[in-house]
Amino acid sequence: MAIELFFILLAVGLLLLGAEIFVPGGILGIIGAIALFGAIILGFSAFPGYGAIIAMGIIILAGIAIILWIKFFPKTTIGKQMTMSKDLKTSKASEEGIEELLNQTGITTSKLRPSGFAEINGKRKDVITRGEMIDIDKQIKVIEIESNRIVVKEI
Repeated sequence: MAIELFFILLAVGLLLLGAEIFVPGGILGIIGAIALFGAIILGFSAFPGYGAIIAMGIIILAGIAIILWIKFFPKTTIGKQMTMSKDLKTSKASEEGIEELLNQTGITTSKLRPSGFAEINGKRKDVITRGEMIDIDKQIKVIEIESNRIVVKEI
């Protein structure tokens, strides 16, 4: 029974340590480390005389498993869904064509308190005011573009 539990704790510990790399928070890593510590303790009783060797083996195996997990998991189907597939060096912070909205008019489609939605040039846009509140169905004008923020005022 102790030998089976040893291998179960070893496998669970390695899997949880690997999962911790991709799931932030630390809980999975802590539980994985506890499982590996339990496997080390069980290794001393399940394999008398080899406890120190098993402890060192588990520590080395955990390091190798983490390295392999980092190297190969992102290439799997699940890994591709969990990780970014594009390099963001060429990405832009602002929406393309947003500068063209400057000085355009539109109508609010929600209350702006101070942010909300407006229809500008036939497209629904997330907009913000300078702090004033604007009711729904009011005419607005784009007065400023700050990155992805569309700043409007009531006409």
